[in-house]
Amino acid sequence: MDSDQNTTDIFERLRNGEAIPFNDPEAFKMREACFFTKGLLVQMNASSDPVEIRNFLSQITGSPLDESITVFTPFYINYGKHTRIGKNVFINFDCVFLDLGGITIEDNVLIAPKVSLLSEGHPISPQSRQSLIPGHIHIKKNAWIGAGATILAGVTIGENAVVAAGSVVSKDVAANTVVGGIPAKVVKEITE
Repeated sequence: MDSDQNTTDIFERLRNGEAIPFNDPEAFKMREACFFTKGLLVQMNASSDPVEIRNFLSQITGSPLDESITVFTPFYINYGKHTRIGKNVFINFDCVFLDLGGITIEDNVLIAPKVSLLSEGHPISPQSRQSLIPGHIHIKKNAWIGAGATILAGVTIGENAVVAAGSVVSKDVAANTVVGGIPAKVVKEITE
C-alpha cells in the first residue's frame, strides 16, 4: 500500500477514480456504509409520501434535495453519498444506482422505470476480479433515459440526449442525440 492510501479515505479514493483492490484494508468501510444505506432504503421504500421519500433520499445522499425532485419507489442505491441530483428530476419505479464511483444527475432529467446507473465495475482478469473499478456517471441537463436502460461506469450522457429503452451505454453520448441498442449507438440527431 502506498502512502496516499494511508492518508486518503477509501471513499475519497473512489471519488478520485482509484481502483480498490479486493484486499484493501479499508474495504470493510464500503460494506458498512452500504448496509447503513440499506437500512434507510427499507424505510424509504415503505413510504408513499413524496416529501418523506425525498427526505430519506436526502439523508442517503448527504445533501439537500430540491422539492421539485420526484422519486417513485422502490428505489435502490448502494452508498448514496456519491450521488448528486439537480432540480426537476424524475426517477421512476425500480431504478438501481451503484454510486461508489459517483453519479451526477443535472436539472430536468427523466429516468424511466428499471434504469440502472452502474458507476462501478470489476477487472476482466480472474486474479483481480474482486477489485472495484469506479467510473463517474454524468447525466447532463434535459436528458431522458428510457426504461430498462443501463449506463455503465465512466459514461457521460450529453445535454438533451435520449437513451432508448433497453439500451446498454458503455461510451459517452453526445448532446442532442438519440442512442439505442446493445451496445448503444447513435440512432439519430435531435434537431428541434
